[in-house]
Amino acid sequence: MSIPFRTAAYGWVMAGSMALLPASTAFAADSQASDGVKAQRTQAALQGQIDQADSQTQGALTELRKLEGETRTLRHQNDRRTRKLAGEARRQRELTAALDTLEQTRKALPRIEDAMARQLEGFIKQDMPFLEQERLARVKPGADTLDSTAHIRQLLKAWRMELDYGREVDRWRGRLTQADGAERDVDFLRLGRIGWYYLTPDGRKGGVWQTDTREWQPLDETQRREVRHGLQIANDQRAPELLAVPLSIKVADAENSRKASGGEQ
Repeated sequence: MSIPFRTAAYGWVMAGSMALLPASTAFAADSQASDGVKAQRTQAALQGQIDQADSQTQGALTELRKLEGETRTLRHQNDRRTRKLAGEARRQRELTAALDTLEQTRKALPRIEDAMARQLEGFIKQDMPFLEQERLARVKPGADTLDSTAHIRQLLKAWRMELDYGREVDRWRGRLTQADGAERDVDFLRLGRIGWYYLTPDGRKGGVWQTDTREWQPLDETQRREVRHGLQIANDQRAPELLAVPLSIKVADAENSRKASGGEQ
């Protein structure tokens, strides 16, 4: 090969080498760019995973808070129901005990009823016999006293009325059966349980009941006048005043009667 050719060839090779350099540099730049894109994609994917995990965490926290609230509510309701059930159980125990006691009381009612009736009847028969039949009728069971409980209520009411008799001044028109069996209309006057009197409508006859002899004792004219004043006082026709009348019971018995009735006569 001639020198010019070699020179030309060498120059071509050099020129070729110079031409190849820019291609290598471009390849390296493309490789670096590709790596950068991959890195960005990897970073984006990682960030997406982080965001997704963060979203799931937030959701889990929200769900946890919700569950905690529901748990507190359920615990509160459970405590309230537990207290309510405990109260109901206590009430049931008390009711059961009351029913047991009631059953025992119900069984004892006939004995209580009979004892009260006998005691009240005996008291009335030993007392001054004013309105005796009316008072004794309160001892007997009435048409509306179908059981022991109702009859006991009736007896208690009768006892209260008997107590009231000891604190009252009363008058009424009634029939008096005399010693010979004859009957006549008279005006009766009762001063509590210490004095029981009668006066005929014409005022000419009168008497005071004696509890020890259980009979009427005649009154003189002065005593009958006092009884007339008492009738007028009881009928609100005269101002209250002291009456000089004999008592139906002895002084000691009168004091006991006053204390039993709870007041002065």
